[in-house]
Amino acid sequence: MAEAGREPPRFAIRARHIFDGTAMLPANRTTVVVAMGRISAIETSGTKVDGLMPVHDLGEATLLPGLIDAHSHLVFDASDAAAANVQSASDQDLADAMSRRARAMLDHVITTVRDLGDRGFLSLTLRAETATRPAAGPRIVAAGPPITTTGGHCWFLGCEADDAETVTAAVDDHALRGVDVIKVMATGGRMTPTTAPHESQYSLGVLRAAAERAHFHGLPTAAHAHGRQGIHDALAAGFDTLEHASFMTATGMEPDPEIIEAAAVSGTIVSVTLGLLPGVHANPFMESLMPRILAHVKNMADRGVRITLGPDSGINAAKPPTVLPYAVEQFAAAGVGAAAALEAATATAAAACGLDGRAGRIAPGWDADLLAVTGNPLADITAIHQVAAVYRAGVRVV
Repeated sequence: MAEAGREPPRFAIRARHIFDGTAMLPANRTTVVVAMGRISAIETSGTKVDGLMPVHDLGEATLLPGLIDAHSHLVFDASDAAAANVQSASDQDLADAMSRRARAMLDHVITTVRDLGDRGFLSLTLRAETATRPAAGPRIVAAGPPITTTGGHCWFLGCEADDAETVTAAVDDHALRGVDVIKVMATGGRMTPTTAPHESQYSLGVLRAAAERAHFHGLPTAAHAHGRQGIHDALAAGFDTLEHASFMTATGMEPDPEIIEAAAVSGTIVSVTLGLLPGVHANPFMESLMPRILAHVKNMADRGVRITLGPDSGINAAKPPTVLPYAVEQFAAAGVGAAAALEAATATAAAACGLDGRAGRIAPGWDADLLAVTGNPLADITAIHQVAAVYRAGVRVV
């Protein structure tokens, strides 16, 4: 494993194929030039690069952008008691555990993570650490504690607010502390037994006040929304991403075609909660709904909704921090195909995280956050697990 600063200021990476975040480049042998942590050039003619430049020749590998987890919770320990454990842990214990989980994500091809709910703004400290030491973990896009109602979903993370005045005050406080995104719990969730996923926690007016205040500060917004009304209101309020958008009811799920069409027309990104560790059974109810969830996700994609992958990693034993590659595999298997699944976890995920132009693509000027796998994931999506190399900000970490 290389430490930050150990790579030469300028070097090249050569691989058989390159998926640039949207498509496979039409070349049989491609070289990417990295300078000072960013991609400076792409050579597809097969000619040799400057002989004075070190070359990492990865042979038959496929080079891709590093994967981006658009919805994670580094504060949760991926156990069936994750909610209870985060309440009993000290800040120092949580910070240490978050650091270990971040490093594990980097080892498993995740070079950026949007943390959509911590305790005590601990993700901001971790963000600073990984920004200065690329080998320490992925780039962190930090929300801080999610804004929720008193006793609402994930209330124990520490930011309860009930009306437009207190919600906008919470947004102001988050902005002052330096978060990258504002997360609001528009509906309840299964992780908090006192709330119901299908029931709204905020009115349209309060959600609109939150979104407008966040945008006033130049911050994007993410709405946790399971129920139909909550999804509708978050979309109408102008939230930038809809998290889950599962259309849960008291007994199952009922997707609404009109809301799906509105999401497609608006260009709002929907972060879908796929990704389960094979062989781990943590939520029988959600497992029973999985065929319908996959059909719903495929339908949204077919109707033009911009989809990214937000596994909600950390919330239970089936969702460790490293689960994202399984979400990519699951999305491809739902019928969208390998290219669309990879784009969802790279280029579209970067847009969801406010990193368009920085991450999620292999292109000149983009950060050199890169993944190499030994096979061709467009031919066989399971190749995403066959890791040959990982680069974070131009530093080889795997």
